[in-house]
Amino acid sequence: MLHFALDRLDDLHEQWCQTRDRLPANASPGTAAYDDAQAEYHAEAWSHLDTWSTHGDALREIDTASRHASARPSPSPPMAPAAGRRSPARK
Repeated sequence: MLHFALDRLDDLHEQWCQTRDRLPANASPGTAAYDDAQAEYHAEAWSHLDTWSTHGDALREIDTASRHASARPSPSPPMAPAAGRRSPARK
């Protein structure tokens, strides 16, 4: 889901750059031609940005959990009784 949203955002940004480059020379922020094209780009990108704002924290949580898991030492195996000694459980 996040990967798809990121791919779409990349595609939409590339399309916006191409659209912006094809605008008339006098189209700049504040003109109808520029603002309408930018509004369309934002409208198309909004749902994908919403996906990231809703689910993107999962990546940070996974990263944090994996860092904590790798920082903890693994428990050492139980020690075997010394040779010739009986285990207290065996009498």
